[in-house]
Amino acid sequence: MKKIIYTIGFTLSIFFLLNSCSVDNSYNFGTITAPSNMTLSATIVGLDADHPYGDGSGTVTFTATSNNAITYKFIQGNTGAIAPNGIKEYTFGKTGVNTYAITVEAIGTGGVSSTKTIEVEVLVLFTPSADFLSMLTANSSKTWRIKYESTGHFGVGPADSNSPIWWAAAPNDKTGMGVYDDQFIFSADGTFTHITNGDTWGKAIPMAQDLGGDKGLTPNSDGEYVNYPFDDYNETWSLSENGGQENIQLSGIGYLGFYVGGTHKYTILSRTNSELSLKTIGADGLGWFFILVAQ
Repeated sequence: MKKIIYTIGFTLSIFFLLNSCSVDNSYNFGTITAPSNMTLSATIVGLDADHPYGDGSGTVTFTATSNNAITYKFIQGNTGAIAPNGIKEYTFGKTGVNTYAITVEAIGTGGVSSTKTIEVEVLVLFTPSADFLSMLTANSSKTWRIKYESTGHFGVGPADSNSPIWWAAAPNDKTGMGVYDDQFIFSADGTFTHITNGDTWGKAIPMAQDLGGDKGLTPNSDGEYVNYPFDDYNETWSLSENGGQENIQLSGIGYLGFYVGGTHKYTILSRTNSELSLKTIGADGLGWFFILVAQ
């Protein structure tokens, strides 16, 4: 009986001791007020009446203000950056005029926040290296042709592939189709000249839509026009860079060897001073591949 009483008493002592030593873990943040009257503006470097998308540097300064904010978080895509003063500069890198969205979170006491999003249209100009221009134009003009003696001088694959995994032409596979005598001249002044020698080859649907109808021809079993009558023509070229890959953009109907319509932008997969491996996305959404060699 004594043992039982002792045990109960000891237990009660421990209970009171623990309660007397408990810690108050509550905190007082004061009044929690969400940021209000938030503003968000963007200043594009070089923007004026003659340059509505900026000077081509791609640099934009964003400024956020808000009542009751203690800091700001700027978010582009999945990336965020804290800027306590509400000012953040971005330099965008995608060549051309592109739209970018920036979301800013104004953060108040206790973590409460308000957000605002702004979109800007910004021009980014690509300045090609001297060796690029020399390779393409020889600093004056340079003539290229399809490398018909090489496997894969034409090819097709998925739009996101970097090789013609579905089909690659064997050497001289398209002899007599009006393409192997074509010449492509890139001049340093930005002029592109396509010498067709009177006829060319390509996918029937975009050719008929863009180049002047069917001209009395019937597509072959692959949906192509062979020896399609077409005169020499001039367009322009420009260079761009996206994600580390260089691109040649041809204006208008400009194309290289096999007409597929689409973007008329040719991504450079590899290059030397005498050879170019290229890919473009056709009107059919496929990746079309080409190998050019300097002539």
